Amino acid sequence: MNKKILAGVALLGTLALAATGCAGGADTAGGDASGGGDELITVGFAQTGSESGWRAANTESMKEAFSEENGFDLIFNAADNKQEAQIQQVRSYINQGVDAIVIAPITVDGWDDVLKEAQDAGIPVILEDRTVSASDDLYASWVGLDFEKEGETAGQWVADNFDGQAANLVILEGTTGSSAALDRATGFASATEGTDITVLDSQTGDFTRDGGKKVMEGFLQKYGSDINVLFAHNDDMGLGALDAIKAAGLTPGTDIQIVTIDAVKDGMTALANGEFNFIVECNPLLGEKAADLVKAVLAGDDVDKRTIVEDQSFTQEQAAEVLDSRPY
Repeated sequence: MNKKILAGVALLGTLALAATGCAGGADTAGGDASGGGDELITVGFAQTGSESGWRAANTESMKEAFSEENGFDLIFNAADNKQEAQIQQVRSYINQGVDAIVIAPITVDGWDDVLKEAQDAGIPVILEDRTVSASDDLYASWVGLDFEKEGETAGQWVADNFDGQAANLVILEGTTGSSAALDRATGFASATEGTDITVLDSQTGDFTRDGGKKVMEGFLQKYGSDINVLFAHNDDMGLGALDAIKAAGLTPGTDIQIVTIDAVKDGMTALANGEFNFIVECNPLLGEKAADLVKAVLAGDDVDKRTIVEDQSFTQEQAAEVLDSRPY
């Protein structure tokens, strides 16, 4: 009998040790690679789409910043510039119970309801690139560029170079209702107000190269060589317009001078080659700042409601000097 009791005690001891070993193994596996026990921060990112070279650089910046190596588990979706699809994706992130949501809003309006849903679920929202018209108490912070100042800088160059010449201008607008298009238009109009420059036409090319080409073809059919200068809300539309201008037998940068915004590689190349005349930068590398904001908000730190990234501008000569060193 005593031998049986001793054997039972020994068996229980062995099982207890085995259980302790399993528990220890599970605990280690649940921590991070450094053994610190930190879990990844799950972030849902709702991107606009892939409409331009700028957007591609922005997406890459976000993916790099929200990498597993930096402590994140990123769930990414691009909405192909469809507002309904983007809002649906944000709702999907809310249902998944992510830790935070980052949105590059396609247009300024229509965000109140879904932002309130995220707030009610206790999920902080960071806006990047574009802004919304919803109350700013529905999101934690925004990081991006001063679109109005970009438009003003572009407009000032046009005013400095064309005022007093009775010049004719056409404009390729960005996505209708987007903060980038609205603010750039406001800034440009402010800088050119009071000049003798005539705006012949202004239409949306939806921030795409194909859109810019098609709209410019229409402008050229309607106004021909009466056009002296083109302002495009982004490089890609300006690059599409280049094709249309060349096909019409005109020389871009000479017969029609071109001002754009973005300063991505293809645009800067066109500027250095003399096909564009002036570019205002819109820095797409917002990922690191957005990731820092997410970490700070989740840690309960106070953060600025707005973080503006500084831009530059480039002439043809300046573009040639910096082209090889540009990161995007």
